[in-house]
Amino acid sequence: MNIVDKQFYNLVNILNNKTIDEIKEEILEKFKKLPENIKNGLESYFYKFPYWGILSLKDNNYEEIENRANVLKNHLSDLIWLYEHLEDYRSRYLLLAILNNWYYYNFELLENAREKIYPDYFDLDLIPVKKDSVLVDLGAYFGESTLSFIDSYGKDNYQKIYCYEITPNIYKYLEKNVASYNNIECRLKGVSNEPGIMYVCENLNGSSANRVSDKGNIEVEMVTIDEDISDKITHIKMDIEGYEQKALQGCYNHIMNDYPILLISVYHNYEDIWKIPKMIMEMRKDYHFYLRYHGNNLFPTEVTLIAIPNN
Repeated sequence: MNIVDKQFYNLVNILNNKTIDEIKEEILEKFKKLPENIKNGLESYFYKFPYWGILSLKDNNYEEIENRANVLKNHLSDLIWLYEHLEDYRSRYLLLAILNNWYYYNFELLENAREKIYPDYFDLDLIPVKKDSVLVDLGAYFGESTLSFIDSYGKDNYQKIYCYEITPNIYKYLEKNVASYNNIECRLKGVSNEPGIMYVCENLNGSSANRVSDKGNIEVEMVTIDEDISDKITHIKMDIEGYEQKALQGCYNHIMNDYPILLISVYHNYEDIWKIPKMIMEMRKDYHFYLRYHGNNLFPTEVTLIAIPNN
């Protein structure tokens, strides 16, 4: 057993021998002892982007810490399952770093785990691309991921790219940014597990965090990828602000039949990091899992699950 394994299973034993209330109280006490600028920064971040819950010492609102404690105690077996299904120690070290941040507010391990060579999603050691590649970019925003894909693999090394974006004013820039490239189709649509109409919920702190909601002023057509794309798909990228689980369900037939590489953001709550790999495994058992990190060292965002088919 190497040092990463030892540290991971030592942490598992610590958590396993504590109650959820003990874990919650320990996290809260550690939070209170952080420097003021870090405490204020984290409280402000969770207020602006409330995916994980609200955290406010002034208001005695510890929802975010309660959610941390819940996953560390009640889903410890799921986190162990994930650790043991990760294919390399870069991924396992990252999971160890994430759990140390959640429990101890350890910032050093996160900094060490940050990817410093390859861009988001496209790790050249893991992800091959052939000339018949078909990329589906869910949450395309201004086109950054699509352009990164082209920059990483070459403008001649894909057959088609589909870009999905839900915000009309962002969509105009997306179309403009990819207009000079061939065979890129932009679609002003959201993706889910069933077709319908939803609304754009705009985040005032950053349009990249816009998400779909059941109420609002801007309608958006919702589709499943299974129904909206007939081509064989080789790569699916998702960064859709917590809607990844439903979008994944709507890709079921493509996953079963096309066996695409999956590049999925798994940081928009405290369950996606283990639940999404399990969802994929329930569809097909022959995927290999990796984690990569492009976030900051204060709190683990920008965590990508890379699921590689066995072939």
